[in-house]
Amino acid sequence: MTEAIATTADSSDAYTSRRLFARLWRGYLARHKWTMLVAFVFMVIEGSTLAALSWMLKPLFDRVFVGGDAAAIWWVGGVILALFVIRAVTLIINRSLLTRVAMKTSTAMQTDLLAHVLTLDGPFFQANPPGALIERVQGDTAAVQSVWSVLITGVGRDLVALVTLFGVAIAIDPRWTLTALVGAPLLILPTLAVQRYIRRKTDHVRTQAAQRATRLDEVFHGITAIKLNRMEGYQLGRFRSIVAGIVRAEVKTAASRATIPALIDIVTGLGFFGVLLLAGREITSGERSVGEFMSFFTAMALAFQPVRRLGDMAGTWQVAAASLTRLYRLFDTKPAIRRAAAPVQPDPTRTGIVLDDVRLSYGDHAVLNGLSFEAEAGKTTALVGPSGAGKSTVFNLLTRMVDPASGQVAIGGQPVGDIELGALRDLFSVVTQDATLFDETIRENVLLGRTDVAEAALATALDAAHVSDFTAALPEGLDTHAGPRGSALSGGQRQRVAIARALLRNAPILLLDEATSALDAASEALVQQALDRLSKGRTTLVIAHRLATVRGADKIVVMDRGRVVEQGTHPTLLAQNGLYAGLCRLQFSE
Repeated sequence: MTEAIATTADSSDAYTSRRLFARLWRGYLARHKWTMLVAFVFMVIEGSTLAALSWMLKPLFDRVFVGGDAAAIWWVGGVILALFVIRAVTLIINRSLLTRVAMKTSTAMQTDLLAHVLTLDGPFFQANPPGALIERVQGDTAAVQSVWSVLITGVGRDLVALVTLFGVAIAIDPRWTLTALVGAPLLILPTLAVQRYIRRKTDHVRTQAAQRATRLDEVFHGITAIKLNRMEGYQLGRFRSIVAGIVRAEVKTAASRATIPALIDIVTGLGFFGVLLLAGREITSGERSVGEFMSFFTAMALAFQPVRRLGDMAGTWQVAAASLTRLYRLFDTKPAIRRAAAPVQPDPTRTGIVLDDVRLSYGDHAVLNGLSFEAEAGKTTALVGPSGAGKSTVFNLLTRMVDPASGQVAIGGQPVGDIELGALRDLFSVVTQDATLFDETIRENVLLGRTDVAEAALATALDAAHVSDFTAALPEGLDTHAGPRGSALSGGQRQRVAIARALLRNAPILLLDEATSALDAASEALVQQALDRLSKGRTTLVIAHRLATVRGADKIVVMDRGRVVEQGTHPTLLAQNGLYAGLCRLQFSE
């Protein structure tokens, strides 16, 4: 479930390192190119100071320590001090600039990714749990956050330092330099093998991190059921199993990333050993000075860390590439809902609804099998039937959360597929059994970001929905927080907030999905009064299992196994003595 996001075109080299970096550059890094250029210049200066420092050791030993030139101490020491000051200042500047670029780029990527995910449709969110998506938006973007800093630092500081330090070494003695590098070709094949392994293991780690986020999301949202059913140990065991897998994979990845620097250490040690054998003889014979050897030795020693960092940079990129692949797979996921080439605007005064031979399946499971019915404009049509008959799917079709496999869904004579999607959804006010509230104030939960609502209109909606009845007793009134998923409010209060939203929305079509089924008698009476006010003059579709709430509907459509089996008024359907009459006898006898 956590990896249901389409892995588009993996086999067509769509996510090679070169293409990943090209997309990263075009999409995010190019806009910061001048900032990165300035940081690059300062890193070049910082990297060059190491070579200058190693070069200054030659006069320090030959003129001061061996030659005894006391006057040279001042200018040699002054130059060395200046080099350290320059290195410190350039480090602060380039680190600040690159951190700014890294944070701006990662936050831009997070924002773009969320914006893209919000364009996707119902089936996508059914296949991908919230925890996995949170890990994509947070975890994977964090994993690539510093990659550009590492790459620029590698090129701007470490590579420049390496080149200039080798320049110093070659200027002193090319033979010594060649001897120090004799084992470098041995690193090529192991490096390529380790890079592939790191990318594969990192992708595995990111997958398990998504499973961890999903498990935490389910635990925290289902905490009441966990406690009531004493599932703490069971859930903890599942979580412990996931994090144990992450630990194993992370350790293997870390060991792999350390392999290249470790091999570099071995090769460097062999090189130094060879240089000591060669240079030791020349120095003891007087062919070379101590200052030359110390300058060479310092240049090669200072080159040691840049070489190790450059060796590790390949592993760093593979870690980032695994997360970039996952991110761009998500970016490349397209909405399943087809957009009309030339969308039309609906007529809000024409709200009759017609479904004609509509068929829909979820995988191999057929949900609707030739469903056909009409809901007349301005009237109330109730959808009833056993669970699994496809009633809620009708609402998803009307709002285009899904599209039918065949058949037609039309509003006001226009197929919903031809209507501009935003305008289509503006036609509906929806109140469901589980009113979705956010961890914001009650006022914000009613307004949902709208800033064009006058206080008088808001007050009218709150009164009509009976929200004012309970907010007056709250310490902060409308500005009281509803809590996570509205947990600070009762079920009836959440429903009334949802109805207030629908009243403010003032849409011509009202969809009610079991809006009162989970309420006690007192709350149901208040909510039903508010719904009656809301439905006046609107085309209303009602899903209800409690048949007593729909007896006054203008039309009752009875569904079973994805098709209409009966339709008519309550008295008519009772007289037919079919499925509806049987459901009534069962409920009313109870």
